[in-house]
Amino acid sequence: MVDLLAQSPVRLAPMASFTNAPFRRIAVRCGSGFTTNEEIDAEALLAGSAWAAESARQDLEVGPVAMQLLGNSAETLVPAAVRLVEAGADIVDINMGCPVPKIVHRGKGAALMRDVAATGRILEALRRAIDVPLTIKIRGGWDDCQPNAVEVARMAQDAGVDAITVHPRTRAQRYGGRAPWEVIAEVVAAVDIPVTGNGDVTSLAEARAMMATTGCQSVMVGRAALGRPWLFDAGYESLSVDGRAVYETRVVGEHLDLIEAAFPPRTALLQMKKHLAQYGAGRPEARALRAELFAQASVEALRETFRHQQEAAPVG
Repeated sequence: MVDLLAQSPVRLAPMASFTNAPFRRIAVRCGSGFTTNEEIDAEALLAGSAWAAESARQDLEVGPVAMQLLGNSAETLVPAAVRLVEAGADIVDINMGCPVPKIVHRGKGAALMRDVAATGRILEALRRAIDVPLTIKIRGGWDDCQPNAVEVARMAQDAGVDAITVHPRTRAQRYGGRAPWEVIAEVVAAVDIPVTGNGDVTSLAEARAMMATTGCQSVMVGRAALGRPWLFDAGYESLSVDGRAVYETRVVGEHLDLIEAAFPPRTALLQMKKHLAQYGAGRPEARALRAELFAQASVEALRETFRHQQEAAPVG
C-alpha cells in the first residue's frame, strides 16, 4: 500500500455521478495515480441492482483501482466487499465521509464516525474477510462538537485498516468554508499508516503544499478536476497557449469517445452533457453554453455544439 501511494501521490477523488469509468480513465491518462470508483451502496449491490453491478465492472479501467463501498453494517459490507474483490478490486475503500443528508440519515457515510466502537467492529470484520488493502475515507468529524478524526483514525489503524483519506471539514460543514488542513496533520501525527489529504486542492502546486504542510503521503483532488483532468499532468503548465488548446481538445475528444463506448445512447448523451458543461465552466459564456448543450437531442449535435464553442475559446 505504501509503495502504491508513493507511485500515486496525486490522484482523482471519487465523486458520485461523475467519476465513472470513462472519467477515471481520462484522469489516469492525464497523470492521476490509481483511481477510486463512485461509491457503491452495499445493500444495492447485494440486492442485484443493475447500476451497482455496472459500477463494479472495471472493463474500461487501467492500472490499479480502489472500489468504494457505502454501508452501515458488517452484514452488508462484508459480503459486498468480498464480491468487489472477486470483481477485481485492488483496494476496498469504505466511505465514512459522505455528508449528504439522505445518506447519513440511513446511518451511512459520515454517520459511521458517530459510534466509533461499532464502526471499529465493522472494520475488523472487513479486515478478516478480504485479503486486499482496506482503506477508509473520513471527515474531520460529525460536527464542531464531535471533531473526532484522530480518534477514528486510531481506531481504524487498530482494526487493521491499511490507509486513511482525510477530508478535514466536518459533516456539518459539508463543502463550506476553508478546509482546515491542520486536521490532516493531526491525523498524520496520530497514526503510523499512510494518510491521504483531501480538500481545497485545485492544482499540483497546492497538492504539493498540502503534503509539505501536513505530512500526508498523497493527495486526492475532487471537484477541481471536473472539467480539468489535465490538472494531474505536471507537463501541462509548461505548454504554450496553443499547446494547451491542442491538449485539451484531444482530452475532451477521447473522453467523449470513452463515454460513447461505455454507455447506451441515451445514457451517453446525458453523461456527455454533464461533462461538457464542466469542461466549459468558468468561461464568460458558460451559462449559455450549458443551456445549448442540454438542448441537444443527439450525440452528434452535442459534439458539434461543443466543437464550435471550443474553436471560439479553448476550454482551459
